[in-house]
Amino acid sequence: MRRLILFFTLCAGIVVNASAQTFTQRVQQKKAGQGTVTIEESAEIDQLVNSAVLGATTTTTKPTTPTSPTSPTKPTNPTSSTTTTKPTTTTDNGTTAEEAPVEITKKIRTGGTKVTGYRVQAFAGGNSRKDRIQAESVASRIKGSYPEVPVYTHFISPRWICRVGNYRTYEEAHQMLLSLRKMGFTEAVIVKGKITVYD
Repeated sequence: MRRLILFFTLCAGIVVNASAQTFTQRVQQKKAGQGTVTIEESAEIDQLVNSAVLGATTTTTKPTTPTSPTSPTKPTNPTSSTTTTKPTTTTDNGTTAEEAPVEITKKIRTGGTKVTGYRVQAFAGGNSRKDRIQAESVASRIKGSYPEVPVYTHFISPRWICRVGNYRTYEEAHQMLLSLRKMGFTEAVIVKGKITVYD
């Protein structure tokens, strides 16, 4: 009986000691036969990391920058998001030069209905990062030629695919298939499945 009480007391002491240590203290502990870890961090990072481990919640606020009264405010549109990117090109001597910014707009529509229909599959690759980049490249190329046609890039196990359009009839999908084959996508095929239509 004494051993049982001693065992529970020892376990309780270990639990109390472990919970009193912070995450960074536990990581930096020296153990025989193992390397050492040194962590240098600011007080804000220390508080963020260690309070999350201890179960406390912290709230960080970002300082807001006041807008000048003369600058026009852009109205927000809940159905589109715009991203401006600055593409770079590599010159012959190995330096990079910035080109003019390109504006990429993604339109997000809501209120669609799922029905059985057709899409044109322009690309089907593997499951690597290279295949993902290639699928996104195919999507942007098609989007450049047909900006009003929806283009979908998905990972459907085990491959990355790029599909085009929401067509109710096979004939509509066949017209897009012919257009994509003229663009050089010779392996494009029509696939049947659920599509989103907007009335």
